[in-house]
Amino acid sequence: MSVLQWVGFVLFLVVLAALAAGAVYCFRCTHYWQRDAAKTVRAGFTEKEATLPGGAVLHYAEGPANGTALLLLHGQTGAWQDYQKVLPALSRHWHVFAVDCYGHGGSSHDAALYSIKASGDDLIWFVQHILGKHTVVSGHSSGGLLAAYVAANGGDLITGAVLEDPPVFSTEPDFFETSFAYQDTYAVLHDYRTTAPGECWEAYYLRHCLWGRLFMPKAMPGLANYAQKYHDRHPGKPVQFFFLPPSLNAMFLFWPQYDLAFGERFYDYTWHSGIAHETLLGQIKVPTVFLHAKDQYTADGILMAASADGQARRAVELLAQGTLVELQSNHDIHRTHPKVFLDAVERLRH
Repeated sequence: MSVLQWVGFVLFLVVLAALAAGAVYCFRCTHYWQRDAAKTVRAGFTEKEATLPGGAVLHYAEGPANGTALLLLHGQTGAWQDYQKVLPALSRHWHVFAVDCYGHGGSSHDAALYSIKASGDDLIWFVQHILGKHTVVSGHSSGGLLAAYVAANGGDLITGAVLEDPPVFSTEPDFFETSFAYQDTYAVLHDYRTTAPGECWEAYYLRHCLWGRLFMPKAMPGLANYAQKYHDRHPGKPVQFFFLPPSLNAMFLFWPQYDLAFGERFYDYTWHSGIAHETLLGQIKVPTVFLHAKDQYTADGILMAASADGQARRAVELLAQGTLVELQSNHDIHRTHPKVFLDAVERLRH
């Protein structure tokens, strides 16, 4: 073989290796959830439904009965599967129940249920009639506010709570408009619902979201156009970008099963049912671990976190038996720092 032939062969191998690496990268970008899903099935989780006396349905996944009951409440735009990274580990020592909150996943989509009181009371019914034993409740983001309601009002069956980066005080009227959640999501969602722009929610969000305006302004129109094309080709499926990392694709994974009317109830503050966060937190008497991703701010003072550091510390001071765990993290602590989350839950095992 001549030198030119050797050079050509080596170049061919290099190109082949690059194509193979690219294919693996693209596959991982859009199939990132499959490994955790398979592990969850092997751990013994099965999906079920509970119908409440008023006809509402709570869809949930239940693990094997290996200990104290643990009720998991995902954050907004999520679903029970959002916890799959930690479910196998939790199932070793807990009897896990991961619920789709109303307006999400397979649970009832009914705007009359979209409030902390209506949802919280039904979750307490769920604990009393489906779990029927001592329970630790853990909630992420808006699910953390729901977990606070259940812990405050759930009676003797609730023995502990993990509040994972809930938006305490930051979603109350005097602060809300200067928060990332309002600027990035709720104001955009409200405009989308009122203007009916003729494109899918994913595309509209990408054109107008705060993080896009801050970090990728030139790329966002192209991403929005891609999202619309994907939506048109795959109706009812989550928009996924083969060229973006799983951390960004995961944002859209459960959006097809999310009722935008739920977000509207946050935008107009009716979701809170007139219950002040200070009052709610002060009513929690059980041991509670508060996980807080430390704050950051934009140059013009927008809070880039679920709550400010001072707000989180104030929340813990209101708890009768509160422990604050602060860390540098994004909002999804249970996925980004699973050991921190698992350790927080483990503190409450008995």
